[in-house]
Parts: sequence; C-alpha cells; structure tokens
Amino acid sequence: MEYVDSFFAEFVSYAWGWQTAVLLLGAGVYFSIRTKLKPFRYLGYAFEVLQGKHPSKDEVGEVSHFRALTASLSGTIGLGNIAGVAVAIQIGGPGAIFWMWVTAVFGIATKFFTATLSVLYRETGPDGKPNAGTMYIIKNGLPKYMMPLAYFFAFSGVIAGLPAFQANQVVQLTNDLYFPEVENFSYFAGAFLVVITAAVVLGGLKRIANVSALLVPFMGGLYLVAVLIAVMLNYQQFFPALGLIVTEAFSFDSAVVGGLVGVILTGIKRGAFSNEAGIGTEALIHGAAKTSNPVKQGLIAMTGPIFDTLIMCTLTAVIILISGVYQTSDSQGVTLTSEAFLTTLGPVGPIILFVCVVSFGLSTIFTYSYYGSSCAKFLFGEKSVKIYQYIFIIFVFIFSITSLDLALNVIDSAFAMMAVPTLIASIWLAPKVIEQSDKYFASLKKQ
Repeated sequence: MEYVDSFFAEFVSYAWGWQTAVLLLGAGVYFSIRTKLKPFRYLGYAFEVLQGKHPSKDEVGEVSHFRALTASLSGTIGLGNIAGVAVAIQIGGPGAIFWMWVTAVFGIATKFFTATLSVLYRETGPDGKPNAGTMYIIKNGLPKYMMPLAYFFAFSGVIAGLPAFQANQVVQLTNDLYFPEVENFSYFAGAFLVVITAAVVLGGLKRIANVSALLVPFMGGLYLVAVLIAVMLNYQQFFPALGLIVTEAFSFDSAVVGGLVGVILTGIKRGAFSNEAGIGTEALIHGAAKTSNPVKQGLIAMTGPIFDTLIMCTLTAVIILISGVYQTSDSQGVTLTSEAFLTTLGPVGPIILFVCVVSFGLSTIFTYSYYGSSCAKFLFGEKSVKIYQYIFIIFVFIFSITSLDLALNVIDSAFAMMAVPTLIASIWLAPKVIEQSDKYFASLKKQ
C-alpha cells in the first residue's frame, strides 16, 4: 500500500502541473471568446428550460433535462464542495478559492461546448439507449488516427469513476462524529456502503438519475439554508472573509507548497474536482439527456458551475474562514468543515452537515458508477458494464479504509488524464459548436 501511495502522490504532482492549468483555463477563455460570450447571455433561458418551459415534442434521449443536470450535479455538488473546499484552503490557503471561482466562470463556456458536442456526436446502441461522452466525440467527430485519444479517455474514466474520495470522506465523517471509539469502524461502514451502493448502481442510469433528482435539490437546499443562517449569525465577518479570498489569491506565501503557483494550481485542481468542467464527465451524463437540440442541452449543462462552485463552494469557504478552524485545527477534509459548522451553528451544525454529506456522498457514488461503466462499455462492450459495476462496488469498501491522500491522488490523477482528450477534441470541433449555436440562437429570436 505504501508503494501505491507514493506512486499516485508522485504522479499527481506531474499530472497537475502548469500545463494542465493552462489547458483548462486556456480552453475556457478560448471558448468564451469564440462565442463572443453569447452562451452567458442565454443563462436566463437555460434556467427557464430547467423549470420545464420551452418544451419540445421531438426530444430524444434517456433522461430529462432536469434529471441529466441533477445526475451531473450529484457528481459535482457534494464532497468536492464540502471536503474539497477544506482541502483547498488547507493546502493553498484562502486564495485558492479565488482560483476555483476563475475555473467556474470559464468552466461555464467549457461545459457548454463539451455537452453540446456530446449530444451532437452521440450514438444509439442496439438497446435504443444513447451512448455518449468524449470517446464518442472523438470517434465520430475527429479523424480515425485520433482514436487512441478516445481509448485513453475511456481508460482514465474507468479509474476516475471509482468512488475514492466519496466513500473515504463519508466513512471518515461518520467515524469522527459518532463512532470515534469503535475499533475498525471503517470496515463496518464500508460494508454498509457496499449494500446501499449495490441497490442503486445495479439499476442503471434511470435509477441513478431518479435518486439524484430526489437527493440533490433537497439536500442542496438544506445545506444552503444552514450556511446562510451561519452567515447571518456572523454577518460582520462575511465581507472580510470574501476580501481575504481575493487578497490571498495573489499571495506568495499562502500555499503550504509552491507559493503563488501553489495557490493557483491548488485552486484550479480543486475547482476542476468541484465542477468538472473540461474533464469530460459532464459529456457522459448530458449526452444521454432527452433533448431536441444539442445546443439546448449545452445551455443546461453550463449552469452546473454556477450551482456547484460559485454558490456552494463559496458558502463552504466562507463558513470555514469565519470559524477560523483552518488556522487552529489539524483535522482534514470533511472533518474540518464539520468543525467549522460546530463553531458557527453550534451542536446542530455537524448534524446537518452529516446528513448532507451522507446524501451528497451517496448520490455522487451512484453517478460515478455511471461514468466508469460508460467508459468500460466503450472499451470492452456491453457485457463489461455489469463486471465494472461489481468491481466498483468492491472499491467502495477498499476506499472506505484507505487514507484521504490516496483517495484524492487517485481521482486527481485520472481527472487530469481525462481533461487532455476532452479539451483537445472540444477545441478541434469548436467550429461545429459555433455553427450549431448560431442556428439555434437565431431560431430562438424568431419564436
């Protein structure tokens, strides 16, 4: 296990170097410029579609707009916004949150492009269900000699789909809050998680989407209300906390490692984990949505970074900064966030956080199983899906008993690898998105 720890620790340091940061941010800037910020002007329309307005009769796909978004958000809203923010502040200081904001703003444009392309180049399988994702964008949109990139993405997606961070942090918080004296508690909790995961994951995308549609809005609302109450109780420290995020974003000594570069890279890495813009996971889910036009689903997808990073991550960061626990505690990840809730809301705070973490963690685990099984299906065919799901369920237990560092490093490494083919394909095919979006926006003006 020590060899595995050291391998991923070394690998992730290379995978998330300046080149990955430049690729992620550069792509978002490029997409924003190419569209002349046009998708941003249709954010209001996108929210209206989510509310059920502007329906179309000729929609084709497996799940609705709303369920596609909630399934996607269940993979992004959750522990990346709760434990991931705590990790970002611990490693990169408060300024890392600023760079998470930057990834989210440009991630709006990136998600518009990747989701639009995913619908545009998806396939319909023998069972009538859509097959979508970066691998199909490359297969059906790029020259044949680019196919190795599709296999590279799918291989990385098989690893990224494993429930490393989520299983680890759900068990850690449960242990730290309620069962600190129970010996080998993580083994019992891991086994319990296995049972719950199997019941949902083996039911396929529709069951995952249905569960996510129930959990994500309710738990997101509960978390939002709890944090807003904490902010109101400590309102005098709200704007100083935001100011600290901005001023420390350009500090040369905020990060534990790397100075200013460390602050930026930490923020971009945790921002990518939070909203997954440009990673390619969003293409897997949104590509399966029922929609009459690829651009329409692209507009839905681009609302994701607003919910998960600009709102949820900011609120979590503010609570941690207001509480001051990041300066005094040795706790890691979600346990640090729990201490911040205790400080700002009293004894009820950790209870609320626990309910949200368990719900978010489970919904994210369910969604990640779909990511990984979709990639396995592309690599090895339909029969591999059930095999992957059983392997996935086993890894729920394995990551329940491993260290937080290993869990983070495994997922961060795979995400960095997925981003490369996703962004290369999206930049290559950007003219196709521009062409489709110009037609779609023109049709809206005629309505």
